[in-house]
Amino acid sequence: MAEDPTFVDRLHRDLRAVHWPEPAEIRARARRRARRTAGLSAVTVLVVLAGSAALVTGRSAGLPSPTAPVAASDSAPVVYPARTEIPLAALLTPADLPVRTGARLGGTGLAETVQVDPLLESCGRERAVAAQLPVSRASRSQTLLRPGTRTDLPVAQVLSQDVYRIEPPRGRWLFGEIYRLLDACATWTLGASLLTADQQPARTGQEHRWEPAAKDFAGDQSVLLRHVTSQPRAQADGEPAGRPTAVEATLVVRVGDLVTVVAPAPETVADRADGTGPELTQAALVALGGRAAKRLCPATDAPC
Repeated sequence: MAEDPTFVDRLHRDLRAVHWPEPAEIRARARRRARRTAGLSAVTVLVVLAGSAALVTGRSAGLPSPTAPVAASDSAPVVYPARTEIPLAALLTPADLPVRTGARLGGTGLAETVQVDPLLESCGRERAVAAQLPVSRASRSQTLLRPGTRTDLPVAQVLSQDVYRIEPPRGRWLFGEIYRLLDACATWTLGASLLTADQQPARTGQEHRWEPAAKDFAGDQSVLLRHVTSQPRAQADGEPAGRPTAVEATLVVRVGDLVTVVAPAPETVADRADGTGPELTQAALVALGGRAAKRLCPATDAPC
């Protein structure tokens, strides 16, 4: 077929007609996601711009419009685009908790590394067990505050939650890494400098213990981590210093390609050294993990 000598001229004219976003517009898009990394934002913008150029070029060359009906092939399977953004409905709501909450703060992000327990990861690194936690395609987070707490002051949390979208094989890998850390860090003593009761600086040692309090109670995979932090004691004379023994709980639940990490504030966990405490019992935490799994189900790549 003979070449069309006007093709190149028409191509240049059409490309000049492409609307390229102004720098201010690009920066405004980036600010909408405060947690988005700069590198991934740049890649996203380039993909959008390249798609726009290809669309205009294709139309100028007489190619069919992307919105035009295309005859289906019997041999080619229908491929649906993978879901990326995480809807707000995938998060727990105040009504899901057995305790009262106030303000609800939140945010979204892309390419965030899954975080379960930074202190547990520090213990693992010290003991040559550096966990390889996966990077998410998208994430959404929230913090529920106590009733009446002002968001412009130091806050009193009831619960924090992160939801990450990652590939299911990486989700299974995540739980393997969690159990590796738990095996390495059943007990860990951390040294620090604190003030004693008479306000004198002292070198102290504080014991940390982690254990899986419950497993596989919700979703495809789940674990309830129990972290006990003992009261620090001065290394010189063994006298107590700093805050008393505290217990923290962390829920990790996976459903399909979504993983959520739920961390109630220590003050809301009904678990103390003597077996007593205020509000959230272990049974209530396990039930909360089940409600979190149900919230994730409709938002997965294969809704359940």
